[in-house]
Amino acid sequence: MDTLSYKTVSANRATVTKEWVLIDAENEVLGRLASKVAKLVRGKYKTNFTPHVDCGDNVIVINAEKVKLTGNKLTQKEYVRYTGYPGGQRWTTPKELLATKPTAIIEMAVRGMLPKNKLGNAIDKNLFVYVGTSHPHEAQKPTLVKLNTLK
Repeated sequence: MDTLSYKTVSANRATVTKEWVLIDAENEVLGRLASKVAKLVRGKYKTNFTPHVDCGDNVIVINAEKVKLTGNKLTQKEYVRYTGYPGGQRWTTPKELLATKPTAIIEMAVRGMLPKNKLGNAIDKNLFVYVGTSHPHEAQKPTLVKLNTLK
């Protein structure tokens, strides 16, 4: 065989086509929503996915305050953070976070599913989470994606 019948396509910054995707988080389970959003942001649903390139889409998540948690996670799950001072470890529950900053729950869940390196930090900037149905990205004409259609 003299010629190759196929070539491995490796995406780079110039060949990547980034789209804008809109997802409604109303009545969605947090973990299932976060895993599909992380795949969209990373670009795993694309045929030219390349692990070391930011080839994912820009994802807009609306209705962040209406996300669901199963079981007793709303009151028993704890998020831990550290202020940087001695004795500065702080705990909070999803119920408290939903009351004060509902976007943080989805952002933290998706961030935990992304790579922990410079690429993960760059990919994390492609996620936009908003409370309510309005968002400032109407000019980009995002396409509405149903999570049931994604695998």
